[in-house]
Formats: sequence, C-alpha cells, structure tokens
Amino acid sequence: MNVSTSLKVRLPAFVLVSEVVMIVLYAVFVTYDDNANAKLQNNETKPMENSIYQDYPYFVDVQLMIFIGFGCLLAFFRFYGFSGMVFNFLTATFAIQWAILIQGFFQFYYDGQIHLGVINLLNAEFACAVVLISFGAVIGKTSPVQLLVMALLEIPVFAVTEWAVLKYIRINDAGGTILIHLFACYFGLGVTFVLYRPSLNNGHSREITSYHSDILSVMGTLFLWVFWPSFNSALTFKGDDQHRAILHTFLGLSSSTLTAFALTAMFNKRGKLTMADIQNVTLAGGVTVGASVDMMISPVAAYALGIMGCTACFFGYKYMTPFMARHMRIQDQCGIHNLHGLTGLISSTAGICAILLATEETYGPSMYQIFSHRAPPEGDQKLLELQRLIPGLKPGLGRTAQEQALYQVAAIFSTIAAAAVGGLLTGWVMKLPFLASPSDMDCFDDELFFDMPSDFERLKRFNMHHILCLVYLIITTLNILCF
Repeated sequence: MNVSTSLKVRLPAFVLVSEVVMIVLYAVFVTYDDNANAKLQNNETKPMENSIYQDYPYFVDVQLMIFIGFGCLLAFFRFYGFSGMVFNFLTATFAIQWAILIQGFFQFYYDGQIHLGVINLLNAEFACAVVLISFGAVIGKTSPVQLLVMALLEIPVFAVTEWAVLKYIRINDAGGTILIHLFACYFGLGVTFVLYRPSLNNGHSREITSYHSDILSVMGTLFLWVFWPSFNSALTFKGDDQHRAILHTFLGLSSSTLTAFALTAMFNKRGKLTMADIQNVTLAGGVTVGASVDMMISPVAAYALGIMGCTACFFGYKYMTPFMARHMRIQDQCGIHNLHGLTGLISSTAGICAILLATEETYGPSMYQIFSHRAPPEGDQKLLELQRLIPGLKPGLGRTAQEQALYQVAAIFSTIAAAAVGGLLTGWVMKLPFLASPSDMDCFDDELFFDMPSDFERLKRFNMHHILCLVYLIITTLNILCF
C-alpha cells in the first residue's frame, strides 16, 4: 500500500480523538429525557404510555434504511462492495453519535441539558441520512478518513441551517424535502466540485458493476422502498396526518416504480431494462411527495407527483449528470442531483401549491395544526375558538397562504445556498493531503483500504450461492429486529 493512503495512523487518531471528545461532552451535557429517567417513574406512571412504543418502530425502520438500505445500494461497483457497505457503516455510526450532540446543543441553550430519548436518536438518524446522501456524490473517490471529516463538518452546518430555517423562516417540511434532500444534494455537489478529477470524466477501468453487485444494490433499493413511508411520516403529527403521509408515500413510490420500468425500456436502444434505473429512479416518488406528504393533496396528486419525479430523475441521469461532469466540474457519482435535487425542487413546488390551495373548507379547524404558522397569534379571539375545537392548538403567526408560500421559497434558496457554501468549504478541507485521498488510478478499488480475501481475484466466479446466503442473513436479521 502506498504510504500516503495508509490508515494505520490517520484512522485510529481520528477515532481516538473523536471518542475522547464525545465521552467528555456526553458526560457533561447528556442526560435521559423524561421517558427514560427512572427517577420520574411512580405509581401513577403508565408504562405503556411511554414514548418508546410510539417512536421506536419508526426508529427501527429508519435504521434499516440507513445501515442496510443505503449500505447495499452503495455496493453497486464491482470492485468496491466492501468500501460501499463498510464506509457507509462507519460514516453512519459516527454521524449519528455526533448529531446527537450537535443537534442537542440547541436544546442545551434553552434547557441547560441535552435530554436523550428515542426521538433524539430518530432526529440524529435524519441528520445521518443527510451525510449519506452527500456521500453518494463522492463514493469511490474518497478515503474513510475523508468521509469522517465530511460528516464532522456537515452535521454542524446542517444543524445550524435546520435550526435557522425552522426558528426564523418557519416552514412546512414534513418529509424533509428542503432540509434533508435539497440540503444533502447541494452540499454533496459542493464537495464533489472541489474534489473534481478531470481524468475520471473519461471513465475508470474499475468504475463498473457486475451481476452480483447489481443484485446487492437492488436489494438496498428494496429496503429503502419498503421503509420510505416510515421515513416520510416519522415526524408528522400522530393520527390522520401520519396516516396521509404513509398513503401518499406509498402511492408516489408505486407510480414512480411503474414509470421507471416503462422509461428504461423505452429509451434503451435494445428495448431492455437497465439495472441502474431500477436501483435509483424507482425511489424518486418517495422524495417528490415529501414536502406535501401530510397535506390534503388527494391520492391522485400523490400518484401524479410520483410520475413527475420519476420522469425528471430518469432524464437527469440520462442527460444532466454527464453534462454536469463535462461542463460544470461536478462528478456526481450516484446521481444525487437527480434523485434528491431535481425531485426535491418538484416536491417543494408542489408543497407551495398545496399551501396556496389549503382552505378551512378542505381541512376544517385542523388546517391551523398542519399549517401551524397560519394559526392566529396569541390573544386573537379566533384562536380561542379554535382551541375549543382542537385542545392544545398553539398560537401561530397569523400568516396568510401567500405569505407562507413566500417563506417556503425563501427557505429553499437559503437552504441551497447554505448547503453549497458548506459543501465547498468542506471539500477544501477534505482535499488536504494528509487525509489519505486515493489517487485517480486507485479509485473504485477495495484493495486500497482493505485486506482482501484470497479469492478476490476470482471475483468473477462469485456464485449465486453466496448471494442467497447474504439475502437469507439480511432477512433473518430483519425478522429478529421486527419481532
């Protein structure tokens, strides 16, 4: 191994320092929340009302998306399967630990403590998903140390952006279209712009897939597909809002899947299916319904959004990704701009339209719960009337539909700007020579960072028995987690 890419000192040093820092910060600032604190339990406490029973199923579903869904999806390169799955595992684990602290410091500002519960872990997983989406833009071209540095820097930029948008601009974004998908996309594009490698525009000998790597990758797609309704509905209001979110996500995913199969066959020169389209374009509907996922947009609108998102994603992969690589110095390895950027913009636009069309006639009094910033302000007589109908309804800002729509637009542009600037700065840090960046020749190659098994060179004869064993192992693990 080339000394410049050795992990012998770099990775242990990073991990050791980060763990010491985290131990200190967790010891000083982190305590249990009310649902996990034994001192707050008494004979009046009802254990079955603990938030664990409401939040944990969503936590498990999102974990499966992050560690198995993303992990398998990123193992699509023939000689980069170890790196795709293991770097995802490493980066995700670090990102969640770090996000608990960074997101918690905004709570610390108000409460003097970071109260840890399952809901905090769930929020940290969403922050982790941001990092993993950005990872897709630079997969195959970065070392594990660089990826940890990216997570180290991206989480604070994301947390500050999220806090500023939610506190000062105040938007509706139940499925995380703006604050997760758009942020992650443009942060990743900023990073890959700085890490541009001209020689890779002509392709790389190991930048290829194989029969078995494509099977593994499509398994990741299936995990993401199945659990995406949980991702979109986890943080919505419990009850009918969450119910709509699940229905809309499923309809969007279903229509985008059918459309993806039609498009890939139509535009293939031999009229066949392309695995890359099945792995990525089928997921577009889950993103496209995100901004309006809890609103009364109607089932047919969710279905149509899935078709629109899939179509934009498909043509983005076909035409925009190569154009950006050749003319804009943006080598988007996994096409995150198509699956998260283009679809995110469509979703945000649909959310704005849904806000403009929302009326009490359609929603009833609950409109002021879903669109909380449109609720009357404190002291308004109408607020008192609404609170009699919806106990617990909080005062809002009294915004009109048009005003809220303008704030949504402001959030889109400010999020993209913050993400792009953060990505550029992070890319410059990741470019530092001591972070074990692979050379152009060594990209997309597991051998650079792994002790490979003796049969690695006989990878071509990797048989279906191994794939079936892996499928069985994953399904068994899933059954254990669920039951």
